[in-house]
Amino acid sequence: MDETTQAAIIDALEEMVAEVAPELHGRHMYGGQMLEHEAGVAATAVGGYFGYKAHVSFEFSHGARLSDPNGLLEGKGKARRHVKLRCVGDIAEKDVAGFLAEAAAQS
Repeated sequence: MDETTQAAIIDALEEMVAEVAPELHGRHMYGGQMLEHEAGVAATAVGGYFGYKAHVSFEFSHGARLSDPNGLLEGKGKARRHVKLRCVGDIAEKDVAGFLAEAAAQS
């Protein structure tokens, strides 16, 4: 993934977060952006997004609790789930806004 594509995905995610869950606070962490209900309080984390060489990952701290009838979330751990984004269109196609709204409401 080139830097321009990655930057476009991250910009689109920032806009989506501001629209869907404006109550969340962003914090730069782990090379990406963590999203928390209380700024600087890791225990209130909803998830975050992180750029990698081949994709941007949007990760949900308690993603295993989210409704996922279409099997869009990846991961098999006890709690975390994620979606891999390779283009801006993946944000809508993989329903990141829907997952974020549900995750923010559960926390």
